[in-house]
Amino acid sequence: MSWYALLVLAVAGERVAELVVARRNAAWTLARSGVEHGRGHYPVMVALHTGLLLCCLLEPLLADRPFVPALGWPMLALALLAQALRWWCIATLGPFWNTRVIVVPGARLVGAGPYRFLRHPNYVAVVVEVAALPLVHSAWLTAAVFSLANALLLTVRLRCENTALTQAAPA
Repeated sequence: MSWYALLVLAVAGERVAELVVARRNAAWTLARSGVEHGRGHYPVMVALHTGLLLCCLLEPLLADRPFVPALGWPMLALALLAQALRWWCIATLGPFWNTRVIVVPGARLVGAGPYRFLRHPNYVAVVVEVAALPLVHSAWLTAAVFSLANALLLTVRLRCENTALTQAAPA
C-alpha cells in the first residue's frame, strides 16, 4: 500500500473520529433543547465526503496519476493544515460542534479560537481539504469535481446554518 493510500485512510479514520465526537455532541445539545436544521442535505454531505475519499484512492490508480513533488508536498502541507484548523474548531466549540446543524436556542455564538477571525472556519478547512487532498497525488479531476460539488453543497449548508443561528440567537 502506498503512503498516499495510508494518508487517505488516515483521513477516513479522522472522519470516523469526527462522527464519534458529533454523536456525543448531538446527544448533549439535544438534551439542552437543541433543534436540528437541514436534515435533507446531511446525507448528501456524507455521500460527498465518502466519494471524495474513494476517488482520492481511485483516480491515481485508474488514471495513472504520478506523484509530482512540486505539487504534492505543498498540497500535503495544506491538507494537514486543514486538519489542524478543523480540530481547532472542534476544540473551540466543544460540545456545540457537530457535523449536523443542531442549535441550542438562546446559546451565544462562540467568538474564541478561529471564530475570532472567521464566521465559519470549519468550512474553510473543508474547502482547503477537498481541493488539496486529491492534489497530493495529482488527482486533479477529483479535486475539480468535488470542489465544485462542495461549493454547491456549502451554499445550501451555509444558508441553513446562518438561518438557524440567527433564529436561535439570544434577544
